[in-house]
Amino acid sequence: MNLSRLYRPVAALTMAVSLVTLAGCGAMVAQNPSGSYKPVNAVVDSPEERLFLKGADVTAYFTQGAFVQGKPEFRSAYEGVDFRFASAQSKAAFDQSPAKYLPQYGGYCANGVMFGIPWGGDADSWKMNDGKLYIFGGQGSKDAFLLNEKTNIALADKYWAEEVKGSNSFIQRTKRLVLRVPHYQSGEEQAKQVAAAKPKP
Repeated sequence: MNLSRLYRPVAALTMAVSLVTLAGCGAMVAQNPSGSYKPVNAVVDSPEERLFLKGADVTAYFTQGAFVQGKPEFRSAYEGVDFRFASAQSKAAFDQSPAKYLPQYGGYCANGVMFGIPWGGDADSWKMNDGKLYIFGGQGSKDAFLLNEKTNIALADKYWAEEVKGSNSFIQRTKRLVLRVPHYQSGEEQAKQVAAAKPKP
């Protein structure tokens, strides 16, 4: 048995975790709050240390069916995560029932989470399904996810519950970029599937 082949993934994972840790201390703090809602798609934007979805008003997806940017003057915190809202009314609605307005998978791209990778997620790329909000890392990720939405939601739910929820986003991301899930597909592979599924002119 060639032991060096067995140690290569472990060495690669250790090195990747070390590099990521050194490179992204601010992002690591932002994405990994101490509360129960973690990891989260958050950034540092003073005075907020963990600004969720770059300040998107999470209530607007549910009440207006739209992406709306929040304003610094309307802020709330939930489980150690900072949120912004477009109005005092939106802030009040969130404060009354925060969990009602939270997107799935900590606001990370649902397409990434179905591979066990908490990464990306653009506030203006989203979809509601059965009263739940899903965020995507752009139109390409969304299109790929929607090719088999029911199965992909089941996969994302599984990986979120079994691996991602409560984890450190950077360690989990690095692990699953090195030790890929059996159904992993690259962005290029997914783009080809999306192109093949489009109706021919």
